[in-house]
Amino acid sequence: MLIRPRRLRISAALRDMVAEVRFHKDMLIYPYFVEKGKNLISPISSMPGINHFSPDTLMKDVEKGLKKGINKILLFGSGEEKSPEGKSAYHKDTVVAQATRLLKKNFKDELYVITDVCLCAYTSHGHCGIVKNGRVHNDLSVTSLARMALVHAEAGADMVAPSDMMDGRVGVIRKALDDADLTDTPIMAYSIKFASAYYGPFREAADSSPQFGDRKSYQMDYRNPNEAMKEAALDEAEGADVLMVKPALAYLDVVNRLRHNTRLPIACYNVSGEYSMVKAAAGRKWIDEKSVVMENMHAFVRAGAGLIITYHARDIAENGW
Repeated sequence: MLIRPRRLRISAALRDMVAEVRFHKDMLIYPYFVEKGKNLISPISSMPGINHFSPDTLMKDVEKGLKKGINKILLFGSGEEKSPEGKSAYHKDTVVAQATRLLKKNFKDELYVITDVCLCAYTSHGHCGIVKNGRVHNDLSVTSLARMALVHAEAGADMVAPSDMMDGRVGVIRKALDDADLTDTPIMAYSIKFASAYYGPFREAADSSPQFGDRKSYQMDYRNPNEAMKEAALDEAEGADVLMVKPALAYLDVVNRLRHNTRLPIACYNVSGEYSMVKAAAGRKWIDEKSVVMENMHAFVRAGAGLIITYHARDIAENGW
């Protein structure tokens, strides 16, 4: 027998040497939930190990993470005043702006800060845009989203990440940033964001559950991979610098297809439901947490993602997985 594939699996050293997919913690982006207040650390019950932080405690936790190599974070705001129009999202002193200024003042270029841009945590109805006549109004929402992105960028955000799925918002945000002489601020677009049941724990964390209906009129139908490529192509044409697929695990085929349709970097979001299911099963000793987490990370890379947004990032870094 001349061809024996098992020869290259004999030892750990040999398997590492010939591995076709390489995962590194530099790929990881760690999400944080920040809300107004001081000395606040509040556990999120549906996401074991994940907390709400006030800006001061956030800074301390980020510092701990930096020591372990977690130098890229994604900020979500919560606890702001809610209104039908979500006006608090673009106040100059939102908690996200406060936290961004504090983090960049203390850590400068040592820390890369990305901010989520969406109205859902700021609207009283919980939708990702402004509701008019019972429906989410695309163009009114885009104007507010651009204002929100501009506030974040002016506060020092290194990158803004619109997650709302309104048509045309990447182009409007790009123009707003450019007009403000923020041409170097990149946009990571949630380009392919599906209307998914995997977001449940996040909606508790961000207090962003819709008060009526659902988000299927703007988030994507999971039956439509061709439309997903169309969405990504539109964002790229409008000036997106990074394209994202969300969720990750159930959509690796979409990640892979997108990898063959663009030369832009691709991010995937290992979302709250995916995280919480692993944590729940590991807590009951049904699975080996490290093995499952690392298998998932390599699956994301194998599919074509170069950036991985995951709540597992801290465990990976701190435990040396």
